[in-house]
Amino acid sequence: MAKYEIIGGTPLSGTVTIGGAKNAAVAILPAALLVPGKCRIENVPDISDVHTLLDILASMGAKFEWVEQSILEIDCSDVTCTEPDPTLVRKMRASYYLMGALLSRYGKAHVALPGGCNFASRPIDQHIKGFLCLGADVEETEEYVDISAGPEGLQGARISLDVVSVGATVNIMLAATLMQGQTIIENAAKEPHIVDLANFLNTMGARISGAGTDTIKIRGVEKLKGGNYAIIPDQIEAGTYMAAAAVTGGNVLVKNVIPKHMECITTRLREMGCKIVEFDDAIRVQRTAPLRRITVKTMPYPGFPTDMQAQICVCMALANGVSRLTESVYETRFFGYCSELENMGAKIKINEKTASVTGVPLLRGTTVHAKDLRAGAALIIAGLAAQGTTVVKNIHYVERGYEHIIDKLTAIGANIRRIDD
Repeated sequence: MAKYEIIGGTPLSGTVTIGGAKNAAVAILPAALLVPGKCRIENVPDISDVHTLLDILASMGAKFEWVEQSILEIDCSDVTCTEPDPTLVRKMRASYYLMGALLSRYGKAHVALPGGCNFASRPIDQHIKGFLCLGADVEETEEYVDISAGPEGLQGARISLDVVSVGATVNIMLAATLMQGQTIIENAAKEPHIVDLANFLNTMGARISGAGTDTIKIRGVEKLKGGNYAIIPDQIEAGTYMAAAAVTGGNVLVKNVIPKHMECITTRLREMGCKIVEFDDAIRVQRTAPLRRITVKTMPYPGFPTDMQAQICVCMALANGVSRLTESVYETRFFGYCSELENMGAKIKINEKTASVTGVPLLRGTTVHAKDLRAGAALIIAGLAAQGTTVVKNIHYVERGYEHIIDKLTAIGANIRRIDD
């Protein structure tokens, strides 16, 4: 199994360019199923989740071509399959977006329950609630979900989500795009990638309004058309490099970002004592003094993102004083990395949904194991700051969501390499 070897202790310095948003890309590619024509999509991240989705779509009859690096042309005109390959589907969580897309275009779908990072149960009950409200019949087993139009057909509806769910919001948007009538999603997720999906669909001829607020309206249309679209920069990739600059005492310019999307992260790093300078499409992060303790609670956007929980915890581990970190989205996320950080010398006490992190002078390099995507990123950050050599195993999780991470880190001074056993 491949692994990363990191020799820590060097402040990061230089410029890193952020790729397209993983969470937007894995929603937009299934959305291409709704388009009977060619979509040219720019700023597509080169990550394993994207390649898995493309393999799924190709196995269903889609045609795609990489025109240039990060520029993809995909044509789903000839797709007729409504039962995507279960082996591929089980490789990633976002494959459940195929349910909404196939229901919208064909009125039915038979999709295996997805895989991905295993740090919480993440049920799909809100997705199913949405499909039922739209008039679908749904049968869920331990391995598959069968969805089909009910006896009265599919029709727009008002759907109030019981909890804010990015996945359910995306799936309902996809399902309602080609459906008769108007669908209203209340208590909708507001993340930037929700807005990006709506903008993609609207570019292709959909009628969606309100994305970015808690009420989204989808007015069904008969047909979409092909077109060009560019995916937004990845908020979490940017935040990860910002945290790496902070924890190593570095000075890094993070390019190709939308500073507005980063406010929930930049605010916390400023509280920790980092100097943050924002430009039109870039952010400079510089740390010249010891990090200060902070209190953070993860929340749906525009709150502090759960996908940055592990990375900010590494910063807390090396900050003066006792920091508090509360997880309100995925309650078991701490168990994906805290014990590994403790093996490196961190002092962390977990009480239900809150971790108390007592800062230590230094972390020590050792062998650690990534247990999910963001946990893996956090362990890399810890290794960059640690004294000695850190080996990170299970790096397939990291490569699900971070493109060219070795090249990007090396370019800003990290001593890191990938070892293929």
